[in-house]
Amino acid sequence: MIGRDAPGVVYLVGAGPWQPDLLTVRGQTLLGRAEVVVHDYLANPAILEWAHADAELICVGRPPSRLKQNEINALLVERGLAGQRVVRLKGGDPFVFGRGSEEAEALRAAGIAFEVVPGVTAAVAAAAFAGIPVTDRRFGSTLALCTGHQRADADSDLDWPALARMDTLVFYMGARRLGTIATQLMAAGKSPDTPVAVVRWATRADQTTQVTRLDACATLCIRPPATIIVGPVVELRDRIAWFESRVLHGLRIVITRSQATQAGLNAQLAELGAEIIQLPTIAIAGLGETAPVQTAISNLAQYDWILFTSANSVRHFLGAVRAAGLDPRAFANARLGCIGPATARCLDAHGLRADLVPNEYVAEAFLDALLAQGAAGQRFLLPRARVAREVLPNRLREAGAQIDVVATYETHAPDADPVVRARIAAGDVDLVTFTSSSTVRHFRALFDADEWALICAQTAAACIGPITAETAQEAGLRVALTAETYTIPGLVDALSAWRRTKEA
Repeated sequence: MIGRDAPGVVYLVGAGPWQPDLLTVRGQTLLGRAEVVVHDYLANPAILEWAHADAELICVGRPPSRLKQNEINALLVERGLAGQRVVRLKGGDPFVFGRGSEEAEALRAAGIAFEVVPGVTAAVAAAAFAGIPVTDRRFGSTLALCTGHQRADADSDLDWPALARMDTLVFYMGARRLGTIATQLMAAGKSPDTPVAVVRWATRADQTTQVTRLDACATLCIRPPATIIVGPVVELRDRIAWFESRVLHGLRIVITRSQATQAGLNAQLAELGAEIIQLPTIAIAGLGETAPVQTAISNLAQYDWILFTSANSVRHFLGAVRAAGLDPRAFANARLGCIGPATARCLDAHGLRADLVPNEYVAEAFLDALLAQGAAGQRFLLPRARVAREVLPNRLREAGAQIDVVATYETHAPDADPVVRARIAAGDVDLVTFTSSSTVRHFRALFDADEWALICAQTAAACIGPITAETAQEAGLRVALTAETYTIPGLVDALSAWRRTKEA
């Protein structure tokens, strides 16, 4: 049971327009405390990750099973009377065309304590992310927020003459009535050449903005959800648009790295505007305190070199060293080699400094650098994955070195999200990123021959280095780009350069 400050309280929390980090700090805090979260489909599912692990999640707003408002009110009252702490998570702001007031009245009538937590409303968010200020002193001093459709039992329509006199108008939920809205405004005196912007899926990676004139609105075909902005402020979009100008905006990019290592790449690509589609094709599992690992640890003082080919090899081997009661002093007699800077940084985080990092981050370059140091007669330890390329140990043995290879972890393919898998199989993505040959092989295994043929025809691959690119090409994929620097930042830079070249 989640601890509570007081029984029976409902928080009406605005989730904002879509982007998760636009949620208020107060909203995030309450999600972590709630026993029940009642949410709409226009609230980003990623926001629910902030909910307490034991919280009950109830979706009430997804068509066609959407609950009616009186049913939602009854649900909130029922849970409040049961003494539960409830977060009612609503897209945008609860009190701006969000029916939050109706829910608040029902709670007050039932004697249930409640709190309203405002959210970023669609009018402000859609305009800002489209590069359009809802107010600007150069373009007037009045602003009206309007609903694009009335209640079914409404007695009258909007006051169009009054609205036509406003400097800026923002219509919520008006996609299907855009032509009618334009006609009514022009009939009420609004100039036909008044600029209009239609923003669909505001703040999402696939946000789109169409700019037109009032007299041309009837020709636009817009699917909801969309926010409509009318007024001369729309002209500022040409000068200050920023969100859709980001270099990777609109690209649908699949990330195949393990769930544990996706965060850095996801964040960098999302910051550049990409839509991130997570499909981990690899998972890492430690092998525990195996006999070969224990033998290697007991012989650490006898090695001339200890080589690390990935951050995972660092984490799992040094974890075993710590479990054996040793610390970094156990490595005093050996030189340490890392295949790349990310591996070296991981080693540094454990209190050890790499003696050798090659300029090119592949096994072949690592080998050349080691051979230049003199390998004959040297004793090497290579902690690594159970299955890996044999280039490094084989060539070192050929050079006269003694090398002990010990497996400290293994990789396997996790279960794939069926919805994401189906989306990729249908060709509904632009790029798939691969950061190792194993991610390619595991990705290929998810699809049958017909699906794979479609993927190869419609989807390109972005690879972290030449070895991974070779594996992707052998599988039949079209490799659109290969990072020149074989790191995550190098892959991000390559993606940005590739997109700029395509748009040039």
